[in-house]
Amino acid sequence: MNDYNDIINLPAHDIKKHHLSLYDRAAQFAPFAALTGFGAVINETSRLTDSKPELSEDTVRLLNERIHLLRESIKLKPEIELLYFVPDKKKSGGSIQKFQGKLRRIDEFNRELIFVNKTQIAIDDVIFIQGDFFKDIAPDTAV
Repeated sequence: MNDYNDIINLPAHDIKKHHLSLYDRAAQFAPFAALTGFGAVINETSRLTDSKPELSEDTVRLLNERIHLLRESIKLKPEIELLYFVPDKKKSGGSIQKFQGKLRRIDEFNRELIFVNKTQIAIDDVIFIQGDFFKDIAPDTAV
């Protein structure tokens, strides 16, 4: 006795009714992304950051002198250029950025330099300050 006797005489299904398009058929074999988001984690981990530089005593003294000079001449809205450290929001370290603008005021309470364009930079993150304002009144030595 044949195991298929009970289905041998049944009508065949309409093959066009159940046929998948090539696109749908290919989708069955598409790779499974079990680790969704893993690529983003790898990219974030491989992104490089710098550590905040340790300033020498001479550089700290020079920065303090220049901030004092700026404080005394704030009404002139001096144009300065500075390097400052920006901490990374996602991991340790950060990056060193450059900014140039006219200083509007120094917020002593929050320890910030506030510029005419409303940019605020923490004094503690400043690495170096320079500009034509200091040309005749202070030496321009680097970090």
